[in-house]
Amino acid sequence: MKLTSTLGIAALGLSLLASASAKPLKVFILAGQSNMEGFARVETFDYIGDDPATAPLLKKMRNKDGTPRITDGAWITYFTGRGENNGEGFGKLTTGYGSRGNPTEDGGKIGPEFTFGITMDGAFEEPVLIIKTAWGGKSLYYDYRPPSAGVYPRSEKDIEKDKNPESNSGHYYRLMTSHVKSVLGDIKRVVPDYDAKDGYEIAGFVWFQGFNDMINRDVYPTLPADSKQNRFAKYSGWMADFIRDVRKDFDAPKMPFVIGVMGVGGKDPGGDNQQFREAMAALASLPEFKGNVTAVPTSPFWDEQLGEIEKKRGKVKQMAHLLRTKNKNSPNKDGSMSADDQKAYLAKFETELITPEESAIRKRGASNAGYHYLGCAKTFAVMGKAFADAVLEMRK
Repeated sequence: MKLTSTLGIAALGLSLLASASAKPLKVFILAGQSNMEGFARVETFDYIGDDPATAPLLKKMRNKDGTPRITDGAWITYFTGRGENNGEGFGKLTTGYGSRGNPTEDGGKIGPEFTFGITMDGAFEEPVLIIKTAWGGKSLYYDYRPPSAGVYPRSEKDIEKDKNPESNSGHYYRLMTSHVKSVLGDIKRVVPDYDAKDGYEIAGFVWFQGFNDMINRDVYPTLPADSKQNRFAKYSGWMADFIRDVRKDFDAPKMPFVIGVMGVGGKDPGGDNQQFREAMAALASLPEFKGNVTAVPTSPFWDEQLGEIEKKRGKVKQMAHLLRTKNKNSPNKDGSMSADDQKAYLAKFETELITPEESAIRKRGASNAGYHYLGCAKTFAVMGKAFADAVLEMRK
């Protein structure tokens, strides 16, 4: 009887200890447009290992046999789509959760989510869940418009072109919040070992978006040359509304919030690009967001080597256009060159401009256009880790 009692007490003690040590599932929300989707093909992974500074990160992204890692303690649900054809892919975090033609199928690409999740998996003993929602070509002023900003007021140009109906204002904000709440209402569907007794904590939010706002001159009119104002000041205001609203909607008033500041083209882009970056980063300096909102510049992660090669490729494309249109500044200004002549001239032009070594480097490291950070896995890998590190720093 004494032995039975002792064993019973020991079992109870172990049960209480396990209960006391159990920690809530850590939930991270990632949202944005095409660069949050991610267009870096897995085939560009080897390029990460060419740089001694990033080679250690590549080892965390792969198994010893070179295959992509499947995390032990991190899961992901990714809601995306084209038009109204939205869907979800979910499972243990691995590659393939970048841009997807079919939302439910591995797209062969990564965005920031992969190394973000790997970093969080290493930082926490408890399991990690990433809820990602991203769609290409979406704006903050209209598509992701937060409720506090009110309904988007259509401009004369919107009415003239019959676009941006008020009824769809904030449509993607609502899709995002709806998916997050749906997942949180049935976490076990995505994380099979989830125990509701342990609960969950919304531990951070990462926002990575930009282009569709930066290029809009209707919503953000060009200011006089001598103006001291930031043309994109309204973006900062709507971003502040967005942060407040998601914290309210998810009942997470101090949720760490990271803004991925657009960095396509690298450092010192000048002009509208620079002003837009400043408008994105401005939120972190507001008193109400001190210590719980961080802006992470992504320009340092732009691959300068690939960027220079891309500039040369741009010159080749420009020459092709000049030849085709019989531009006065092209060798075909008199229109005497046949299609074959143009093709031969362009091939010679490209060979003289881009070396075989540069072509090999590009093939190894790039898989998409400049506005998608050249589809460079090295860029997205370092970026994802930086976003995770920023969240962890705010949680200290």
